[in-house]
Amino acid sequence: MASCCFSSPSSALSSSPIPKISIKRKQWKSIKALKEWREYEDAVREKDLARALRFLKSMEALQIQSSPPSPSPSPSLTPPSSVSSVPYSPGFSGTERDWEVLDTCLNADDMRLVGSAYNFLQDRGFLPNFGKCKNIVVEGPRNITPTVLKESTGLEASKLAPKKWGFSGSSRAALIAFLGGVSYLLSQGIDIRPNLAVVLALTTLDATFLGGSCLAQILCIWPPYRKRVLVHEAGHLLTAYLMGCPIRGVILDPIVAMQMGIQGQAGTQFWDEKLANELAEGRLSGTAFDRYCMVLFAGIAAEALVYGEAEGGENDENLFRNICLLLQPPLSIT
Repeated sequence: MASCCFSSPSSALSSSPIPKISIKRKQWKSIKALKEWREYEDAVREKDLARALRFLKSMEALQIQSSPPSPSPSPSLTPPSSVSSVPYSPGFSGTERDWEVLDTCLNADDMRLVGSAYNFLQDRGFLPNFGKCKNIVVEGPRNITPTVLKESTGLEASKLAPKKWGFSGSSRAALIAFLGGVSYLLSQGIDIRPNLAVVLALTTLDATFLGGSCLAQILCIWPPYRKRVLVHEAGHLLTAYLMGCPIRGVILDPIVAMQMGIQGQAGTQFWDEKLANELAEGRLSGTAFDRYCMVLFAGIAAEALVYGEAEGGENDENLFRNICLLLQPPLSIT
């Protein structure tokens, strides 16, 4: 009995270095993990999607490798790995990290990298409805007459035609108010024709060399116009998401859109892998072309559904017309 009492402390002393080594190893791994997460946060801050995505994939692989095995009846003396105890950066949840990856896509130069980011997030369960409607496009001719369109949407075909500014809706009221104000000033003996000439010249230069970005920047201050732009781009965004087309980003600032080479006053940049692969092979299937057109005209459809008619979308129609003319043989656009 006495020997048992005295042998217990000695055995404890002999095994005391083991937990110290284990604690030091855990501290070292925790410090290493925190350092790596700081590198990830730097990548996100610098909008480096490739570096951020590469780190997240490596962390997912480590987490899978370090996941504890299924419990067995026999006791194990090997301590569990500590890598899985720090899989995420402290201070924010996994959902916030996923949103950061989407935000970083805006600065990616390679659209295939954006597609890889969407596949990674979808595997994580973050994008459950991404590509949910991609099989809606089927082969075969589809004859959508104005009658069918009216029955399915309640809209006349003419309501889907983009309008010139000043000829419909709120823009017409703004133009009438402007012309009325000019007429009133002239009737009061205030000659503003030189000022109008300068404004007209600047507007012409803006439309010719900047694609109307300066005028659009001014119009964005007007809440009804800005809301219509949001509805238009939301149509592109939602349709591209449901059709499984990765979205690089949505640009709502006309000046930023011009700097990024986007035609129009705003834009949604998306990527269709099937379409890109087919074009690289010198061919274009009907399903890929139809899916692209569905995303392209979704902004016009969104405006028509919300406001009863579409005003924006002229650049979308011009892009569609140019694509049709580039096909061999050219596709009729009448």
